[in-house]
Amino acid sequence: MNVEELFVENGALLKGHFLLSSGLHSDRYLQCALVLAQPGAAETLGKSLAAKAPSKPDLILSPAMGGLMIGHEVARALGVRHYFTERVDGVVQLRRGFALKPGENVIVVEDVVTTGKSTREVFEVVRACGANVIGALSIIDRTDGALDLQAPYAALWKVSIPAWRPEACPPCRAGVPVVKPGSRMEKKNG
Repeated sequence: MNVEELFVENGALLKGHFLLSSGLHSDRYLQCALVLAQPGAAETLGKSLAAKAPSKPDLILSPAMGGLMIGHEVARALGVRHYFTERVDGVVQLRRGFALKPGENVIVVEDVVTTGKSTREVFEVVRACGANVIGALSIIDRTDGALDLQAPYAALWKVSIPAWRPEACPPCRAGVPVVKPGSRMEKKNG
């Protein structure tokens, strides 16, 4: 399976000026939701990621929103539960009655990893519950393999797409309006 072709075929490799969930800016955006909206593609990607798991976990845990669909597909392929975290007032947490048991083995599954911030935040939730992070998986690794999460990590497509701090962003300097296509909501004041 060629993941890049799958993204191109589904109009999911966008070009423009984007504000990423990490706070960085980029001139390209990988809109996984457009690919995952195709049930066959989602199932295939989930099975491919499940095959990269370092071992069979007790649970797959994903950050909302981006990791929901792919996390569910990986969990289905492995025959395990899937939970997801949510951001409440800027803090990642388990809700909806989800609870991890001490000693459970967990793999964190995301759609795209750019800086690893969301993945690390979910790792913290796992560890705070006394469970074990045994690895992380994603469809896309935007760091082209340069990220060290301090846990086994695998992705289906390692790609190098530039991302800049706003003050160093070429599209910002050129006056191109920025678009926020991601799922992480800004913390509301008050």
